Amino acid sequence: MRPGAPSEAAVAVALRESREGPEVLLIRRAESPNDPWSGHMAFPGGRREPGDLSLQRTAERETFEELGLPLERYGKLAGHLDDVDAIARGRSVGMIIRPHVYSLIEPPELQLNPAEVAEAIWAPIAPMMEGKLDTVRPYRIGGREIDFPAYDLDGRLVWGLTYHMLQTLFSICRLNP
Repeated sequence: MRPGAPSEAAVAVALRESREGPEVLLIRRAESPNDPWSGHMAFPGGRREPGDLSLQRTAERETFEELGLPLERYGKLAGHLDDVDAIARGRSVGMIIRPHVYSLIEPPELQLNPAEVAEAIWAPIAPMMEGKLDTVRPYRIGGREIDFPAYDLDGRLVWGLTYHMLQTLFSICRLNP
């Protein structure tokens, strides 16, 4: 990475087919005072390390570290979504995140790393795309409250960067049914 360039991170948007229809893998991040996204619903992923040859490798390494899921074995890379500027507490943190989309066939049982992941769920895509799980997440920035759009997955709110990435994915799905 060149000096002054934003740091890089990658996430895995893992999709699978179930009896109820397509699902996406989401995690709830472990609580940590050093993590600006502590406790949030998110995709597995994290920062690029010097040994990562690509951001795809970052997404695969982080998913394995967090969930014990070897994407290169159980998934097929479908492509990646547009890079996202990482925002925390209403401000850019100088990092870009690249979401990589994987189609999974019979993934193994997940082995959560409790230091990084509090829980993992397979969320149904159709109700999110149809607006059936739409809600808002009130958030206070600079002394005023803003309602951010969100999905309510049985009390788990998906908002912010993850919501934005899902919206991008759903837009592509609508264009390419």
